[in-house]
Amino acid sequence: MRAARQLRRIRPVYAGGAVLWAASAAWAGWEDPGSRQMWVSVFFLVVFAGLLSMTSLWLVHRRPADAGGVVHHAAPRRMAARRQASA
Repeated sequence: MRAARQLRRIRPVYAGGAVLWAASAAWAGWEDPGSRQMWVSVFFLVVFAGLLSMTSLWLVHRRPADAGGVVHHAAPRRMAARRQASA
């Protein structure tokens, strides 16, 4: 649960990074096509898009089957045996 919550929080950061690097790659490609700055921007765009897609896929696979139901954390697996006082 904690990992899923952290991934949900970081997903907008990855999306923002992907948008930022896409804009940077487009700008650098417009100003100087084929330049080193354009290729570095494209590389970081691919990195952030990959992080975003991996995070989204991992969250989809981690989603419980019954997401709307009540979740019982740390429920005991079996009932404890009753102890009786000796006579």
